[in-house]
Amino acid sequence: MLAKKLATVAACLTFGAMSLAHADDHNFYEGKTVQLLIGYSAGGGYDTYARTLARHIGKHIPGNPEVITRNVPGAGSLVLMNQLANTLPKDGTVFGTVSRGLAFEPLFGNDKAIFDPTKTSWLGSLNNETSLCVASTDAKVQKWQDLRDTELLVGATGSGGDSNVFPRVLNEVLGFKFEVVAGYPGSNDIRLALERGEVKGICSWSYSSGKEQRQSAIGEGNIRNLFQMSLRKHPDLPDLPLVIDFAENQKQREVLRLMFARQTMGRPFVAPADVPEERVAILRKAMADTTKDADFLADAEKQGLDIDFVGGEEIQEIVIEAYQYPADVIDVIKRATSS
Repeated sequence: MLAKKLATVAACLTFGAMSLAHADDHNFYEGKTVQLLIGYSAGGGYDTYARTLARHIGKHIPGNPEVITRNVPGAGSLVLMNQLANTLPKDGTVFGTVSRGLAFEPLFGNDKAIFDPTKTSWLGSLNNETSLCVASTDAKVQKWQDLRDTELLVGATGSGGDSNVFPRVLNEVLGFKFEVVAGYPGSNDIRLALERGEVKGICSWSYSSGKEQRQSAIGEGNIRNLFQMSLRKHPDLPDLPLVIDFAENQKQREVLRLMFARQTMGRPFVAPADVPEERVAILRKAMADTTKDADFLADAEKQGLDIDFVGGEEIQEIVIEAYQYPADVIDVIKRATSS
């Protein structure tokens, strides 16, 4: 009897401790300030999505903390990702938005990526992305087939950014002739470079942001679409070629599918690996709830932002699956990204 009573007391104490921990986490954010950090310069797609989220997510986090934003540009958001993984607070008061491709950088051999993406706390993505490859109308490349034998100068950010990785992989896999000019702080800077004539194309223009700007440039005869990059065609673009359809064998298809797996996590938000699970759950739920918020949706629509939410758990699975691809498929992208 004594043993049973002691066991019951122990169970109650354990349950009570868990309940108190849950209550502490539930009240943790009250009176606090949450930082939402942005791995790119102001004005681009990642920046716009993050600032829109920041205006609304606070009311969906228990305790309604103030949410402030700060840009931490550098190396295609690698600077921010390394900070989140190694130096920034791991208590749930700091999270950020980084390149959709950054989760794959360690897989492709980037020794400057000092983090384990399979253990990182992925919170969710505001979009399931489609990217476009566009060329200036005064470029020699006028259709995608021209890329087989004609060079196109395209702007890019740092090593982990789509603008840098996509054209290099397509050069390696499909024999295209992109010349990549890397080092621009963000996508908005690349668009300005295109307007100034510094580059002749962009091979990473997200369909979900800057629609009006892109359509205006197309309408004015300044740029033309070449193809779209995703695992599936965007419903708005049924007649624009899908890059995966250019593959001529199974190996090429596998490489391109691995490359564009990142598109499912089009606008990802991430917290450090060691944030307590309860707080990760709170932030994931807050993101999901925000994407159903009428005020948030109206704000996004006003800016022409596509919202197609992907949960943190699904992103976690995508990342883990990517690290299980065959070595020979991974090596193709490794070679392309290191060139």
